[in-house]
Amino acid sequence: MNKAFLSGDEAIARGAYEAGVKVAAAYPGTPSTEILETVSQYEEIYSEWSVNEKVALEVALGASMAGVRALYASKHVGVNVAADPLFSAAYIGSRGGLVIVTADDPGLHSSQNEQDNRNYGKSARIPVLSPSDSQEAKDFTILAFDISEMFDVPVIIRITTRIAHSKTVVSLGDRKEVEDKGYIKDVSKNLILPQFAKKRHYSLEERINKLAQFAETTPINTEIEGKDKTIGFISDGVAFQYVREAFPEAGVLKLGMSYPLPEQKIRNFVSKYKKVYIVEENDPFLEHLIKSMGLEVIGKEVIPTVDELSPDIIKQSITGYKTNLLKMDIDIPSRPPALCPGCGHRTVFYVLSRMKTIITGDIGCYTLGALPPLNAMDTCVDMGASITIAHGIDKALQKKDKRKIVGVIGDSTFFHSGITGLIDIVYNKGISTIVILDNSITAMTGHQTHPGVGEDIKGAPAPIIDIKALVHAAGVKHVWDVDAYDYKKVKDALKQATSIDEPSVVIARRPCALYIKLNNGAYVVEKDKCIGCKICVDIGCPAISFDTDTKKAYINEFLCVGCDLCAQVCPVEAIHAKNN
Repeated sequence: MNKAFLSGDEAIARGAYEAGVKVAAAYPGTPSTEILETVSQYEEIYSEWSVNEKVALEVALGASMAGVRALYASKHVGVNVAADPLFSAAYIGSRGGLVIVTADDPGLHSSQNEQDNRNYGKSARIPVLSPSDSQEAKDFTILAFDISEMFDVPVIIRITTRIAHSKTVVSLGDRKEVEDKGYIKDVSKNLILPQFAKKRHYSLEERINKLAQFAETTPINTEIEGKDKTIGFISDGVAFQYVREAFPEAGVLKLGMSYPLPEQKIRNFVSKYKKVYIVEENDPFLEHLIKSMGLEVIGKEVIPTVDELSPDIIKQSITGYKTNLLKMDIDIPSRPPALCPGCGHRTVFYVLSRMKTIITGDIGCYTLGALPPLNAMDTCVDMGASITIAHGIDKALQKKDKRKIVGVIGDSTFFHSGITGLIDIVYNKGISTIVILDNSITAMTGHQTHPGVGEDIKGAPAPIIDIKALVHAAGVKHVWDVDAYDYKKVKDALKQATSIDEPSVVIARRPCALYIKLNNGAYVVEKDKCIGCKICVDIGCPAISFDTDTKKAYINEFLCVGCDLCAQVCPVEAIHAKNN
């Protein structure tokens, strides 16, 4: 049997391949991105980066209706975007197996919250599987498709960042060719009108009750007998691994299916131990369900609700014993994240930071424009919210505040959920200025393509959707299209756009410097001319620093890619290309 060293994301992709999946759709977002990136390498599977998560789930649901196995994947907050079709999909069920992967992010490594998406399973009445390593990530994916078709219901696979990105050895199998069932018109099942949906709700409750019986016998819910009968644990996902490391002698009920729960198996387990702890990351999901059975267990009374868990945290929480973790006595200076050298977004934020504006931001690389020294972003809520938050502030202030409201959004995010907000501004006579930072790629999650790039997920040519044409079609009359590296044109465009009392859009274009591997040659500071004004330092480029001894700016030629913004803002022309 062949084996491979796979991350959880890669293992899920492999599981989809082995399960005979035909269609896969997603929108990139850490920690789930690598699932579709890996799936796209399998020629047998049609895969796509959809414009957003709602669209992705609907594509997968449509494929399921057509009788083939389909996969949807996103990070945890992406499921919020897809929540509307998610709940309907539970009623409809799955003609072809439908698996929904949610990659949660305890610890907020790259997210705006720590939501626990096992709650979606309970709310939507959809079974939830929680793998604890890469092998289970693959195996549970295959099982999830079988369960989906067996019980006519979508299945959620819930992983976390630690599972998504850590690697373990995985045994590989062959692809199972599942016969296509074809599309059959069935309005009583697929057309969610009240008269049909009511019956489907009754059906869903019957299906979830059968799944609860299945949970009692499935081997993914397994008990590990403990030598120490004074203490037992119930856990799921990666928390199971932490428990085994912290308390190797204790008994553990490992729940591979987090919802619905095997009530009788849990009762039998709890009866064997003097104390039983529920160990789970973030929400007391299992704890609440188990306590509702009338069982006395201990959970979030001692186990933290926030951040990631670890063997040390669990051991300390239960025993009070503090482990001697390796500590460094070196005082290392903090290194806050910054826009990359050569990032075209920097020009826009530098200009905005010097204007009297309220700046509403969005999700992407450009969120870093909020940090010093640029300090050019006031809000960040969710994908697309920069435009609608700007509009809400505009309508609330009604020109009583002299500051102009500017919403800043990236190109991929604009396609994701910015278009509707822009239409809303036009329709409701807003006067905000929207800046679309077009770096020709989905940069923050690792350079995935989108409708404005000209390539699909497999690198094949694809139509390019013209952002400027879209903006005009949405009814915006005042549009500026500028090179993000041209400081003067960016400054003039923003000044003009914010001076009118009508909707306006500035499109600032420059490909991501990392994606195109920009290297125009390093720039240098001419020491004799530098007056130590720090204006170049204020653009926030990691390649530029200030020597406090000489009171002069300095450019690290190994970091500089030659975008020349620093040269454009220098008031005494002390910065020039190295070879000039």
